[in-house]
Amino acid sequence: MTEAREVLNRHTAAFNAHDIDALLRVVSPGAVWVGPEGPAEGHEEIASYIGHFFAAFPDIRALVWETVDNGDLAAEEVMMVGTHAGTYLMPGGREVPGTGRPIQLRCCSMCTVESGLIVSLRFYFDQLELLAQLGLLPGSEL
Repeated sequence: MTEAREVLNRHTAAFNAHDIDALLRVVSPGAVWVGPEGPAEGHEEIASYIGHFFAAFPDIRALVWETVDNGDLAAEEVMMVGTHAGTYLMPGGREVPGTGRPIQLRCCSMCTVESGLIVSLRFYFDQLELLAQLGLLPGSEL
């Protein structure tokens, strides 16, 4: 197992435990995260980013399907499962109040690890799939 895999595994375990402090212990203080909602840089912004996500989906979990490692890079394909119970801050700043709807969202993340810490993490998911599951597409009712 590569160091990058080991670090990403600890990150995913902390995410699933909703333990932001443990998650930040595997993230460099100057790390950059990029996701559909926008970028976050440094511990304060990353903690805020994750905190908003946990507030919107308080029972969210990442179920890992596949992993790939190559040197200082580690990637994983996951299924995010949870319930949209709180306000979700979408790309562009739109706030969507909790719908009570369950989600099963296919996602992929790739991180770069240096000296045992994540220095960058890129997180991808199909935003249209999420909107459909939340009932936010034209023709769907909340």
